[in-house]
Amino acid sequence: MDQYVIKGGSPLFGEVTIGGAKNSALGILAATTLTEETVTVNNVPNIKDIDYLLLALEEIGAKVDRKDSHTVRINAKGISPLSLDNEYLRKIRGSYYLIGALLGRFKKAQVVLPGGCNIGNRPIDQHIKGFEKLGAKVEIKHGMVMAEAVELRGNHIFLDVVSVGATINIMLAAVLAKGQTIIENVAKEPHVVDVANFLNSMGANIKGAGTDVIRIHGVDKLHGSTYSVIPDQIEAGTFMIAAAATHGDVVIDNVIPKHLEAISAKLVEMGVGVEEKDDAVHVFCRERTGNTHIKTMPYPGFPTDLQPQMTMLLALSMGTSVITESIFEARFKYVDELVRMGASIKVDGNTAVVDGVESLTGATVFASDLRAGAALVIAGLTAEGVTVVENIEYVERGYEGFEEKLTQLGGIIKKMDSEDEKALRKFKMKVS
Repeated sequence: MDQYVIKGGSPLFGEVTIGGAKNSALGILAATTLTEETVTVNNVPNIKDIDYLLLALEEIGAKVDRKDSHTVRINAKGISPLSLDNEYLRKIRGSYYLIGALLGRFKKAQVVLPGGCNIGNRPIDQHIKGFEKLGAKVEIKHGMVMAEAVELRGNHIFLDVVSVGATINIMLAAVLAKGQTIIENVAKEPHVVDVANFLNSMGANIKGAGTDVIRIHGVDKLHGSTYSVIPDQIEAGTFMIAAAATHGDVVIDNVIPKHLEAISAKLVEMGVGVEEKDDAVHVFCRERTGNTHIKTMPYPGFPTDLQPQMTMLLALSMGTSVITESIFEARFKYVDELVRMGASIKVDGNTAVVDGVESLTGATVFASDLRAGAALVIAGLTAEGVTVVENIEYVERGYEGFEEKLTQLGGIIKKMDSEDEKALRKFKMKVS
C-alpha cells in the first residue's frame, strides 16, 4: 500500500492548475451511453474513480479511447444492458448513474449498489422514487438495483430531500422519456448544471438546471457531442485552504470563481486574502487565521466535501469555532487523526467544537475517506516534523497528481510504499 510522507513547515507559493470536476465527469461519462454516436469528453480528471467507470463501460461493450490523460472518446453503440457488477463499480459512488442512463436508453438496467467513501448513510430511495414516477419497476435483490419499464413517460416528481445523485440520475432517465418531466426540490450544484448542459449538447431539452425546478421535454434520440467538463470546485477549495493553512501565497488557475463563493467568503471572514480573477483565485495568508462557524449545506451553501479541510484549518485558528455537518452523519471520523497530531476538537453528534491551537505535530495517521485524506495531507504540510498519511487510495480516487501539485508549490511530500522502511528512513534523514 502507498502512503504520503510529509515534512511540514514549508509555506505553499506559486501557481496550480485545477483539473476537471470528478462529480461532473462521472455523470457525463455515464450519460455517453444514452446515444449510439461517438462522444468526446475533454478536461476529464485522470483519477481512479474515472478509471473504474471507464472499465465498467468497456465491460458492457462500449468502445473507450483515451486520446490523452484528459480526453476520452466513447462510442456506446454496441453496449447491452447486462448485469453490471464488478470490483470497480463497488468502489465508487457514481456507478449508480449507469442505472438512470441504461434505463433511459434500454428501459432496463441491473447495476450493483454503489460503493464509495464511508461517510454516512447515502440511500438511493429518491433515485428509485424518480424512476418509478417515470414508469419503471425497481427492485433491489442480491445487492443489485434492477429497474425495468415497458416505456418511460414524463411525470411530476418532487424530491423529499435535496439530492445531487437523484437529480442527475432522474435527468438521465427522463431525457428519452415520452412527454414532459418536472423535477422539483432539485440539487443546484455546478455539476448538476454541467451534466444538464452536456445532455443538451447531445440534443436533450432540459431547462432550469441550477434552479429549484428542472423541466425536461423528452426527445426521440440523442446524438454525439464534444464537451469539456467544468473545473473541480472541491479541488480548488482544497488548494485554497492549503494556501491559507501553510501561510502561503498561491494563484489557483482554471476555476470558476462563482462556484467558490461559499469557501471564499469564509476564508475572508477568517482574515485570509482572496482575490478573484476571471478564471483564477489568488489566496494569501501571512498570519494565524481567526475563528468562524460553519454549517454544511447544499449548494450554494458551504460544501460538505470541504468540511474536513476547513476543520483542519480551524484547528490552527485563533479562538473557538463550531462546525455543523448537515449532510453526512459520519463525516467526522477523521477528527481522531487530527487530535493525534495535537488538535483540540470535540465531536457531539453532527457538531464539532474546535479550540484552535498554535501548531500541530507530525504523526502517522489514517485516511478514512477521500476528503479526510486531503485534510490530513494539509495538516501534515503545517505540522512540526514528519507526518505519514496511510490509506491514500481514497485520496487518489479524487485528486489528480496531488503530491506533484503540492511539490510544485514548495510542499515537501513524497508518495512511497508503506513496506519500504528503508526509503522512509532515507526521506526522514534527508528532510531532518
